[in-house]
Amino acid sequence: MKTYTPGTVAPPAGPYSHAVEIPAGARVIHLAGQIGLSRDGKLPADFEGQANQCWENIKAILAAAGMSVHDLVKCTHFLTRAEDVAAYGKIRAQHLGEARPASTLLVISALARPGMLVEVEAIAAKA
Repeated sequence: MKTYTPGTVAPPAGPYSHAVEIPAGARVIHLAGQIGLSRDGKLPADFEGQANQCWENIKAILAAAGMSVHDLVKCTHFLTRAEDVAAYGKIRAQHLGEARPASTLLVISALARPGMLVEVEAIAAKA
């Protein structure tokens, strides 16, 4: 995949690219919004626990498809509290490593289930 972060626009504010090009013939998967719910149905009460579980869920789905975070081309992040943005940036960076998908982060008033603090939807592609 080719990423675009041209010098003619402001640099990214975090570990992401302004755009990612999917090569012709690549297999593309769309991940539904993932929350911090563990396999046993438990939702951590704290933001960090939810955010880390959310990323563990994403990585498990990608692995099931024969992919990794390096195949992510677009992520949309939803947080319910602005004060969690900095902590989330660190958690996201830990899970993404050197991967730089295009990214949007929104702070919204609520998610569908009470107590949920973070949700991430993503698109991945692999040649």
